[in-house]
Amino acid sequence: MHDYQVHIIGGGLAGSEAAWQLAQSGVKVRLSEMRGSGDMTPAHQTDGLAELVCSNSFRSDDADNNAVGLLHQEMRSLNSLIMRAADAAKVPAGSALAVDRDIFSANVAEALESHENIQIIRERVDRLPSEGLTIIATGPLTAPSLAGQIGAATGKDSLAFFDAIAPIVYRDSIDMDICWMASRWDKVGPEGDGKDYINCPMDKEQYLAFYQGLMDGEKTEFKEWEENTPYFEGCMPIEVMASRGVETLRFGPMKPVGLDNPHWATPEYPKGRWPYAVVQLRQDNKLGTLWNMVGFQTKLKHGAQVELFRTIPGLEKAEFARLGGLHRNTFIKSPELLDASLRLRAAPHIRFAGQITGCEGYVESSAVGLMAGRFAAAEIAGRALTPPPSTTALGALLGHITGGADASSYQPMNVNFGLFAPLDEKVHKKQRKQAVTARARADLASWITQQGLG
Repeated sequence: MHDYQVHIIGGGLAGSEAAWQLAQSGVKVRLSEMRGSGDMTPAHQTDGLAELVCSNSFRSDDADNNAVGLLHQEMRSLNSLIMRAADAAKVPAGSALAVDRDIFSANVAEALESHENIQIIRERVDRLPSEGLTIIATGPLTAPSLAGQIGAATGKDSLAFFDAIAPIVYRDSIDMDICWMASRWDKVGPEGDGKDYINCPMDKEQYLAFYQGLMDGEKTEFKEWEENTPYFEGCMPIEVMASRGVETLRFGPMKPVGLDNPHWATPEYPKGRWPYAVVQLRQDNKLGTLWNMVGFQTKLKHGAQVELFRTIPGLEKAEFARLGGLHRNTFIKSPELLDASLRLRAAPHIRFAGQITGCEGYVESSAVGLMAGRFAAAEIAGRALTPPPSTTALGALLGHITGGADASSYQPMNVNFGLFAPLDEKVHKKQRKQAVTARARADLASWITQQGLG
């Protein structure tokens, strides 16, 4: 006889959130995480629960104008551990929610390890349980043995895409006589002062030389089976973006607008002029000693990265705490395989959560874990939990994963307003986002009350 009611496989963001939601509902959980048992993924560097392997940003925290900011707010209203841990580990990032990744992971681990209803086991699970409520939250780097089991259970080939990681630079190796601190348009965020990013300026000649170096730099070689694997648009390697045209980066991660360089100040332009292009770095830890290169996910080989990135003005003597990398992510055809409560249609005792469902992003992964945990808790309590309304961020994301998307062309996606149910009334374009978010807040509050989740 098991001493737990739900088995969660995977201690990333989704698995950690699901475990928390279940435990807080009085459900006993076994949380299996292979890291720490002698196994490691190609992207993780620690065995910490909810480790952030790519950026340290949860993206915009603006709940009035941004879909992911609204998702933050909705998760907070449902007692999200991930959001609580993120809020406690904030670092300045303008209007975005960025965190010290080590403090964040430690916050999550402390909450789960100290909970009386959670048992954390460091073990690799190679087989899908044949019985008992289970949540698969192994993420996009599922171990091959378990991935094979999932493929056998679903009868479908896994889809796959590449995900890239940006480099992290030591703060004291950045030349601030060349760089300067500023947020775009001097925008002040909840934890910031309008000077939350380090900006490295480039003139046209420097930019073109950087672009050419990026194109010529030695890249990671793919294995034969990887050649037709697509990239996820939201985490595109910078050299892949650059291959779309010489100006592409200047309208993407290296756009200079709203960033006046004070080192270039003149009587005519006392605040300074916009550079031709800018490389931005965002604070990565609470101490401010580590900064990540925003939008600089890359598949350049490590030696080529160091050589090229030290040509960026202000980074000539940069020392790297971590260089960029590339890894292969897998996900299932969720719209075809999962029901509205994230259960596997072919084996309803199994739910899926997190990025393996095809959602993309830390927040989205955590949100799906939250919903999987809530659905499982309701099932154990013998009651039905109606999915959140499609007018909410949670409902829109869930609907996309479990049926809103075309399974034949299903690709990973971040939450966005295009997933929401349309407004019933006509609203001027400038007020549309505020109208959508106001409706979402009202509808989520009603749903929470109706479902007895308050």
